[in-house]
Amino acid sequence: MAKRKKNDEKNIETREEIIQPKGLFGGKCILELKELKKAVSHCKGLGMKIILTMGSWDMVHIGHARYFMEAKKHGDVLVVGVDSDEKIKIRKGPDRPIVPQNERMEMVAHLRYVDLVVLKEHSAPKWHLIKLVMPDVLIATKETYTEEQVKALKKYCGEVVVLEPRATTSTSAKIRRMQISTAKKLEKRLTPRILKAIETSLGEIKEEKLKK
Repeated sequence: MAKRKKNDEKNIETREEIIQPKGLFGGKCILELKELKKAVSHCKGLGMKIILTMGSWDMVHIGHARYFMEAKKHGDVLVVGVDSDEKIKIRKGPDRPIVPQNERMEMVAHLRYVDLVVLKEHSAPKWHLIKLVMPDVLIATKETYTEEQVKALKKYCGEVVVLEPRATTSTSAKIRRMQISTAKKLEKRLTPRILKAIETSLGEIKEEKLKK
């Protein structure tokens, strides 16, 4: 019994060393994929269940935190892939992301349910991170993969779990609402000035005609 207790304590210490090493943002952010593979393999060797989820995580909000909390319930170590700025711009347009990749990685790393954070480059092959991590559980939303893709992904994952959005408004919707609100405020402020400028210009044109 004493020997088993000692081994359990050793495993806990080893786990903490793996998922909380010294480094960037409390050690949660891994910059090299080979280091991520090493950490994940080590955790699997200790019998830990690996969870993987990926996304933009732009303007981190309560929905993201709730999503990670729910994801963590499916295993022991939660790995989060963060889309690079280039990847997001290509998918969502030149005005996105609002928050640059380094800051998004740091914000995700500060959330308590997240254990490891890695950047997903646009140049990486399809499903590269999934194939590298080979998670016990892949967490996604309904919009992420088609039914056919989910079936194909099971080759690299023990299980694919689809979660519902955890916030009533997505980041894109929040940004759109902000844009509309800003536009309305500008309209209220600028319209009287524009009308006045037009009236002044017309008045000057009329005066010049009368002089002629």
